Amino acid sequence: MTSNHLDHSAAPAAGDTRRTGRAASHGKTILIGEHAVVHGAPALVLPVLDARVVATVTPIDTAPAVPHPDADPATGHLLESAVHTGPLDTAPAAVLPTVTAVTATLRHFGVTDRRFHVRVESDVPTARGMGSSAAVAAAVTAAVADALGHTLDADTHHELVQECERIAHGRPSGLDARGVVADAPVWFDGGRIEPVALGARFTFVVADTGVPGHTREAVASVRDRLERDPVGVRGTIDAIGALAHAARAALERGDARALGASMDAAHGLLDDLGVSSGDLDRLVEAARAADALGAKLTGGGRGGCVLALAADDDHADRIAAALRGAGAAATWTTTIGDRA
Repeated sequence: MTSNHLDHSAAPAAGDTRRTGRAASHGKTILIGEHAVVHGAPALVLPVLDARVVATVTPIDTAPAVPHPDADPATGHLLESAVHTGPLDTAPAAVLPTVTAVTATLRHFGVTDRRFHVRVESDVPTARGMGSSAAVAAAVTAAVADALGHTLDADTHHELVQECERIAHGRPSGLDARGVVADAPVWFDGGRIEPVALGARFTFVVADTGVPGHTREAVASVRDRLERDPVGVRGTIDAIGALAHAARAALERGDARALGASMDAAHGLLDDLGVSSGDLDRLVEAARAADALGAKLTGGGRGGCVLALAADDDHADRIAAALRGAGAAATWTTTIGDRA
């Protein structure tokens, strides 16, 4: 199992429901393997530890006032978030995974007579391939459990997040659900999950183009290309899978330059598959001009984010500044391995 990075407040005895529950999760991104993983190749999932989601769950009679005209505490649970503030039963479809996180966790513990004010604060942007829905679900499910005086074990937590992800995505692979609670890269291969040992400290910069990704369109396009040119596209998919294996080996032996070379090569192959864009290429070139060890699009592509590998923290700051100067809407720095 992966190491769980989810933060909890100190839990009292199980069954204590008069306390505030808190938990935090984080974003994730794909280090190498996007698109190829859809067709059977392995992928490396990278936690983005500095893009956080924090959930606070307070018993309704002690919750802060919610600035919404319909927020009657007698009617049920209340949600306070950037997307919706008010009763859960009037929440729009966009936050149904969050609603499910509350109701599924209460159902798991057999609780039917408690009402909560749920506050969600998220730094993880939506539609950027960073696992926003899974991160919110991970934080909310754990915070509801914490408010009830419980701590979710890793398998139960994963299944609850997956229930929320089915609302958001239909048939989730589980890749996001694992990545948003891990503190090290996760190897995903045919549904099998493994934590990846690290031979050194690695620092990455994630940059948001400001343009929503178009994952479904990109996935459909790659599938269409595969049908039209099965030999050529299968060769590209296999090459991306081979780069994922090379990247894992580089992580394990602490070889940042080899990892960066694999990232650069992966971007070229993804571009060959037609899933890059002018915005993504511009940021990749800006990162490379700032001497990034490697840079590539990450996620579904055609918008979304770029991932760059830095030599150290100061270098990450320079890369992030260069990316913002090139038009990035936001940047995050994430360090795996020794964070001291």
